[in-house]
Amino acid sequence: MINVRRLFKLSPLHRARKAAQVLGHLEADYRNGSAASALWILDMARAFAMDAELPDNLRELFAFAASEAGSLALTETEAGARLVNRLARGLEAHAGFAPADWDFREPLGLALASGSRKVFPGLEAYLEDIRSPFNVGSIFRTADAFGFSRLYLSGFCADPSHARAERAAMGATAIIPWSRAGLDLLEQYKKNAVPIIALELRGISIDKFEFPDKGLVLMGSEELGVSPEAIDLCSSKVSIPMLGAKGSLNVGVAFGVLANVWRQSLVSRGIGPL
Repeated sequence: MINVRRLFKLSPLHRARKAAQVLGHLEADYRNGSAASALWILDMARAFAMDAELPDNLRELFAFAASEAGSLALTETEAGARLVNRLARGLEAHAGFAPADWDFREPLGLALASGSRKVFPGLEAYLEDIRSPFNVGSIFRTADAFGFSRLYLSGFCADPSHARAERAAMGATAIIPWSRAGLDLLEQYKKNAVPIIALELRGISIDKFEFPDKGLVLMGSEELGVSPEAIDLCSSKVSIPMLGAKGSLNVGVAFGVLANVWRQSLVSRGIGPL
């Protein structure tokens, strides 16, 4: 770990960026039970509480971390981790980091527990030509959260291994089965009477729609929506009722809204995830 005194040989903004990085590593070690990390955090808190280059509110936060109350907080994993996280984010904001990037960071110290994942068998989604890696990753993460068993991606979808997709997915791309597929998959599903539900405008409200026990939800690109060829293969078309002037949602957010309503519908009928 870097010597705290060496940080103060750097220029103020470089020092803040480097200290934020160090605190990020310390937070990870702290969450994993490292006693030494708490001592390093206190050492940094004492030093940065005296840093005249920091804004008053951030200096006060470091002073609290160095106080008896702050030391007590560091004896409790959750409270201590939140305190360290606030210190690191405060330094990042001071150094000019973009706040939008913070949401892409996986909570430190948390490992994927793929063995404990529960799914609703037969609950699947098909992504048609969604080009944004962020949206693809977001859908993977949401699919994991709501128990979807599998995802299919058309050939023009962004690759789930793209860096932005992986950041947004928070590891879900590694645990959710997925594969590339064309409209022939939908044709086969239609032939086998598997419900195919298009999430599109001017469909049945999801508040009134009777979701099936199993099926596949189809989502298209934000620019063009679901293709006419795919719509023709669907058994239903549903929409999310909206009250705003914009009247639209990001495709990843829209999938999350539908996924939760479908989950609630299944649970209300006594169908639970396995």
